[in-house]
Amino acid sequence: MLSALYAALVIARQSSLPVVTVRAPRQAMHLWVARDERSHELGLMERTHLDPAQGMLFVFRRESERYFWMKDTLMPLDMIFIERNGLVRAVMSRVPVLAPGIPDSAIPLESARAQYVIELAGGEALRLGIVAGETLKIPALPK
Repeated sequence: MLSALYAALVIARQSSLPVVTVRAPRQAMHLWVARDERSHELGLMERTHLDPAQGMLFVFRRESERYFWMKDTLMPLDMIFIERNGLVRAVMSRVPVLAPGIPDSAIPLESARAQYVIELAGGEALRLGIVAGETLKIPALPK
């Protein structure tokens, strides 16, 4: 029962984050903005579904090498690594879900240089026309 309650609390926190719209080549995306360490840590954990063009925008103070993993993530995700100027540096497509209980040291990391990272449901980046080399305009972000 505790895990169902925890999942509900995580999803409620995610859903309470501010939302921005980022235009992709084929459709606008609606993204929850994760700016603080706790929001970065929770990411899209516990989600089993995202609507089309829905996801999370991770915002960092400066551009550097960013490392993401799929710990406690229940659905495959696309990870889009974006430089400060909006250039899509890398797209990791359909990053798979991991078996429960896998030790942290065995969890593969996805990485690229970025100031922003967008997570979407697996396959959405391709459907939206987002590829490495594309430029996305990141709007003014809420505090």
